[in-house]
Parts: sequence; structure tokens; C-alpha cells
Amino acid sequence: MATIDVVNLGGEKVGTLDLADEVFGAINEDLLWEAVKHYRAGQRAGTHATKNRALVSGSGKKLWKQKGTGRARVASIRSPLWRHGGTVHGPQPRSYDYAFPRKKLLGALRSALAAKQADGKLVVVESFELQEVKTKNFRQALDKINAKGKTLLVEDGADNKNLHLSSRNLKGVELIAGNQVHPYHLLRYDSAVFSRPALERLQESLKASAPKHPGTRKDGASREPRQRKAEVA
Repeated sequence: MATIDVVNLGGEKVGTLDLADEVFGAINEDLLWEAVKHYRAGQRAGTHATKNRALVSGSGKKLWKQKGTGRARVASIRSPLWRHGGTVHGPQPRSYDYAFPRKKLLGALRSALAAKQADGKLVVVESFELQEVKTKNFRQALDKINAKGKTLLVEDGADNKNLHLSSRNLKGVELIAGNQVHPYHLLRYDSAVFSRPALERLQESLKASAPKHPGTRKDGASREPRQRKAEVA
């Protein structure tokens, strides 16, 4: 079982935290790609629209009589065959969101955490307790714990008012609750800073949802392979 150092906001090591192998184990890049694709699809506005022949401007009067002119028959100036006419089969407002299995989402979250930890971009602080609301002091604290570039802050709950007010004006810094973390967030930001309670709670949740080893039962006993029945000639 791997461990990670726990520091305070001054950058000093104050302890360690055990990382579960079920959570910080293998990295499934294909699953990460699927999770990010699903997240970004849900963020699309889908407000694109084109005008068909019923929506474009133009008279509805028949331009000339049906027969006797020697010209091709035409019903409306708004026909898609004409310039400034309606658009056929153009895009219309719709939602790009689609169903995504929860087990796959949790698996992608485990892979994202494992990738962040493997890259050395995962930081765990003992707590985000701030004595005062001071953006400058909090920026200095992030520099001391080596949280560089775009930074994701993950707190256990959303009732830390001082943290919210101190971090909201920092460019490239986003604060979210532990139960709202998505693989997209971990991959988008350069560094991820978790409070110890937030990472412990998230790790326990992901560990409980991790698939059990196929070669063992829940009670720990080995599972005997099934014997195929002999074919009757």
C-alpha cells in the first residue's frame, strides 16, 4: 500500500496517509477518455439552429402560374432550391447529454486519482482552516505546498467560508466539494489539493465501489474454477 505525505498550509509535513491499492492502482486511459467525452458533451449548449422554409422571410405567393410560361414550376420563393431559401435538414436545438454508467464513471475517477498521484501532482493538506480572509496570504500558502499552475481545491463540504472568499479571486484556482469531483476536473488542472478529510471520504467511497478480484470470494476464500460437463457422444 502506497502512502502520501500530509502537509499543513506552511508546507511542513505533519503526517502520512495510506492510499488504497483499489483506488490508486491501475490507470485506464480509455475509460478516462470516455468520462471526459461524456462530461464535455453535457456542457454543450446545443443552441445552434437553422431556418427552414417555414421560418425564412419571403412572400408565400406563387411566383407565376403553374403552366403555360415555359418555365419550371415553382411554389414559393422560400424554397430550399432558391437563394435565401430555407435550409434542409439543418441543425436544430438539442441536448448532447447521454447516459453514462455510474460504475464506469467511478472507475474513471479512480484512474484520474491514480494518474495525478503518479505524476506527483496530488497534494494533501491537513486542513483548509484559515484564520482570516486574505487572498494574498492564501496564494502564498499555495506556493509553499508547491501547488503551481492551475489548481483544483477539494474540501470536505462547502461550509468553509474563509476558504471560499480567499480563493475565489485567484486566477486558475477552483474550489469544489469532495462529492462533486469529476475525472474531468482532475485532468484539467495541473495540481489537485485535497484536504485530508475530503480525500479519506472519497477514497472510502471509491474503495467500496471497486470491483472485487475475480479469483476470490467476498469471504476471502479462493474460488474454484467451473468444470465443463463432458459432452455426450
